[in-house]
Amino acid sequence: MSTEGSQSFHFQNDDLDDDNFEIKGSTLLYIIILFSIILFITICFFLYTRCVSRSRSATSSVSRISVQLSEPQGLDAATINNLPIKVYKNSEMNETTTFECSICLGGFEEEEKVKMLPNCCHFYHCECVDKWLITHTSCPVCRTKVRVDSPV
Repeated sequence: MSTEGSQSFHFQNDDLDDDNFEIKGSTLLYIIILFSIILFITICFFLYTRCVSRSRSATSSVSRISVQLSEPQGLDAATINNLPIKVYKNSEMNETTTFECSICLGGFEEEEKVKMLPNCCHFYHCECVDKWLITHTSCPVCRTKVRVDSPV
């Protein structure tokens, strides 16, 4: 099958003998330097991608906060003003009633005017609950939605 003009390739096992394989000092130094450079580039790439992903998540959270701040989230002033105001009397309160405002943690004084939320009957200082309801639509304690029926 072979012609006289073509030479056949003869594979000799002696060519790939690893008995004489040696790594000399300068070659080992180059291998260590190359490995260090690859490791350094890998670490830099990892830190760069981590920094970019954090800045993107920070940017998206800032945009979400700005969207939330631009849209009114709480109740309107008329609804807040229509909440029932009661006079706090310690003698009329039962044992399960708290004696302090859950928003400011200040205690209620006898004969002090407090606002009571209609659905859950929790009550707070008027100023405290007004500030809360400007940005929220629920009770600070039980998260029941505040719904005020308009006076007829």
